[in-house]
Amino acid sequence: MNQDELKAAVADAAIEEIKAQLEKDTILGIGTGSTANLFIDRLGPLRDRFKGAVASSKASAERLEKLGIEVFELNSVGTVPFT
Repeated sequence: MNQDELKAAVADAAIEEIKAQLEKDTILGIGTGSTANLFIDRLGPLRDRFKGAVASSKASAERLEKLGIEVFELNSVGTVPFT
């Protein structure tokens, strides 16, 4: 596998890890970078299964919002079960 394929595999595995555990009130913690971007892209179809996300960068926040995922400020949320 090349680097891009490995990153995609990591994003896919992370989605599979959390998919069954998402609840309507879940807020996810989202990082920044190329692998995080692949993960964010895979969250789009799941957006109705969780409340939203906090993002570690403006770029990640913008990407989430473009997919219709609400972005919260970290200080305004309780726990973030997945980051």
